[in-house]
Amino acid sequence: MTDDEASFAGEPPRLALLGLGLIGGSVGLAARRRTGAFVVGWDPDPGVRERAPERGAVDVVVEEPGRLADHRPIDVAVVAAPVSALPDAIRTACEHLPDAVVTDVGSTKRALVEADLGDNYIGGHPLAGAEVAGVEHARADLFDGATWYLTPRRDSEGILLERLHRFVAGLGAVPTVIGHAEHDRLMAAFSHVPHIVANALIEQASSALDGEKIPVVGPSFRDATRVAGANPPLWAGIYTANREAILAQLDDTIAALHEARRILAEHPEELEAWQAAAGERRRALLDVGMSGGPLREIRVVVPNRPGVIAELALTLSEAGINIHDMTLSPQPDFRSGEVALWVAEEHEPRARELVRKTLDEPA
Repeated sequence: MTDDEASFAGEPPRLALLGLGLIGGSVGLAARRRTGAFVVGWDPDPGVRERAPERGAVDVVVEEPGRLADHRPIDVAVVAAPVSALPDAIRTACEHLPDAVVTDVGSTKRALVEADLGDNYIGGHPLAGAEVAGVEHARADLFDGATWYLTPRRDSEGILLERLHRFVAGLGAVPTVIGHAEHDRLMAAFSHVPHIVANALIEQASSALDGEKIPVVGPSFRDATRVAGANPPLWAGIYTANREAILAQLDDTIAALHEARRILAEHPEELEAWQAAAGERRRALLDVGMSGGPLREIRVVVPNRPGVIAELALTLSEAGINIHDMTLSPQPDFRSGEVALWVAEEHEPRARELVRKTLDEPA
């Protein structure tokens, strides 16, 4: 991507950050270096507010969220706060920055999207992070190639979704629209339950020692338990926020363990096939992706009605089709507009069919 391609509708974006830790700081660094953004930031910790400009994560810091728009109007606001603090922080951002698209970086989405936090809020979650925390560890390349989920409501304003989509792509990430409930279910299965299982494996192994000295462990144990005990305050908040989805996935995990025990106890002749099937499923899971080669453009005229762009994006997402880029152009009469969507070439026929069907259906 060239500097011109990374620009924000021809002008650098104006970004507000609420929270200047590892993720917030990395957003600021990436936005300033890749898009030339003007970045104003706030953090509840005065020490962090002092270190963020020194690190290059922001141009300006303010003493309170209500001052974020004092220097320039804001296009995008990113809330990078602990899970428990997100609702209040998002609501504050929406109130003080009504013309901006407000998003967050939290790993659970359903409760936030379904709450009445502000019409200009669209949920977000970058699949990026590090073993360390704090603005001193922020990196401009943290989001390079990373999936960044966007979870609009069905009635989210199209121009805000397009703006956020373009901003995220400008950071080097891959914006991916997904429903908020589906997001939480997938995160429970692929992130939250694995953390719980890693904790359980540590407990099981510790109990198995029965007072013996800890033996030299192999790579399998180290790999399987790498995330055990990670950042207790953060993960306690994630478990609580996504409790319903995690419980459902835990039940499935427990059932799978019971099945493994049954095979081992009653049908050892099936163990080789069981092991092989797991390997095949793992390869299939790692190969899953919503990209795929060259991109093709789909350009259609859409009615000027609330939520039409979000509806298109969510419909394509539910079919496993990601929108890699989008642009909106209003018609002179403002009764309709033209939207251009870029999808993987292999998905183009199905995407066109779904777009046509969505636009043919009554609002």
